[in-house]
Amino acid sequence: MTTQCYAGLELLDTPVLIVHGDGALVFANPACESQLSFSQRELLRHSLQELISPCEAVQQALATALEHNASYIEHDLELSAVHSGQLLHFAVTVTPIDVQARLALIELRPLDQQLKIVNEERRLLQHQANRELIRNLAHEIKNPLGGIRGAAQLLEHELQNKPELKEYTEVIKEEALRLQSLVDRMLAPHRRHVASEVNIHEVLERVRSIALAEYSQGLSIRRDYDVSLPAMVADKEQLIQVVLNIVKNAIQAMKGEGTLTLRTRVARQVTLARKRHALVLKLQIIDDGPGIPDDIRDHLFYPLVTGRAEGTGLGLTLAQAFVHQHGGSIEFDSRPGQTCFTVLLPFIQEQARALASTSSGAQGG
Repeated sequence: MTTQCYAGLELLDTPVLIVHGDGALVFANPACESQLSFSQRELLRHSLQELISPCEAVQQALATALEHNASYIEHDLELSAVHSGQLLHFAVTVTPIDVQARLALIELRPLDQQLKIVNEERRLLQHQANRELIRNLAHEIKNPLGGIRGAAQLLEHELQNKPELKEYTEVIKEEALRLQSLVDRMLAPHRRHVASEVNIHEVLERVRSIALAEYSQGLSIRRDYDVSLPAMVADKEQLIQVVLNIVKNAIQAMKGEGTLTLRTRVARQVTLARKRHALVLKLQIIDDGPGIPDDIRDHLFYPLVTGRAEGTGLGLTLAQAFVHQHGGSIEFDSRPGQTCFTVLLPFIQEQARALASTSSGAQGG
């Protein structure tokens, strides 16, 4: 059979492999790329044993299916992509398609896929509620702040002959200014978008320079870029803020010392916000810090949630807001020694129109 015989399989969002009885790959659809962290061309250079681990159960299913000329199903296998090391749970179906040639179709259905969709919908609803709460709260705080600063300035003028009291008015003004800055950050997701063609690697290099300038000792930031990625239509400043917020959180978790990896890849046939995209950016920010505490994982993106006493708990909330406004998603996987934030953003020209329509209706706070 030629590759053209399998053309219809490329449209499936479920990873599908055509495999010889000895484990050699004959065909892999685009959905396999994101699951196994290999390009489609690179996949075909490897055997089944070289792609997933442990492979014994899948090999046994393959042998059984070919021997009996019948489909064989493993309902729950914990496998890891050898290239990325990411653990995944699959329901595996092996179906013979040519017994004489010893060819079989292997379907890998991620068991957590439906759970991810449900969680994403729940996060979107929670995000909308959080956004409205933050906006109302910020406006309520912002209104009296102007009066407090004005009163402090008037009081300072009246206390010109009492320099020993002037320091108190300075404290009032500085704290009011700090609260004003916090309110501006809370209202940031509602500010006007500026959509343009953006090279994601320019964004990452900007953030890398900022991070290394602030944490010059003990921090290593490694680049792992796919330089063939196309430009995307997005708000560049917002993307910088997304990456910077995640990077700063990671560096602070590592206490300024450790290795941070900025990785870009392309992912194909991905569903984001119930829309199917042929091509999306997969941006990963990986640190070797202690990991995210268990008690805040479930509500890490909620406003004012932080694992640090000095943190505001707004950095990841704002990052999530900006990512969602671009039609993307953000999630994380964390364990001691490695935390990985994954941002998925679509490479679509329609995003420019979506951002423009959002801009026309958005009001700055």
